[in-house]
Amino acid sequence: MSHGAHTVQFASFAEFYPFYLGEHRNTVCRRLHFVGSLGVIGCLAMAVATGGWLWLPAAVVCGYGFAWIGHFFFEKNRPATFHHPLYSLMGDWVMFKDICVNKIPL
Repeated sequence: MSHGAHTVQFASFAEFYPFYLGEHRNTVCRRLHFVGSLGVIGCLAMAVATGGWLWLPAAVVCGYGFAWIGHFFFEKNRPATFHHPLYSLMGDWVMFKDICVNKIPL
């Protein structure tokens, strides 16, 4: 498991994103991130459609749950969320977009 690299400070998201991608080399981990992000979108859509506020915590559990399973069991590293929460959240959505436009293989 990689641990020490997370203590590095990044001056910008542009500097962080290559590190983030390096933490997502495993295809199964990337796929789980993608599924989790789709689940977040679905939960948020349900919250808006039904007015049910319980969809909001479900979105968080879905997004982080799939991602963390990918890291702990397939990538074998610690999620960047633990040390870089904002950049990691941004990275999740940029990677999701990059997968959608076939810039990153799924």
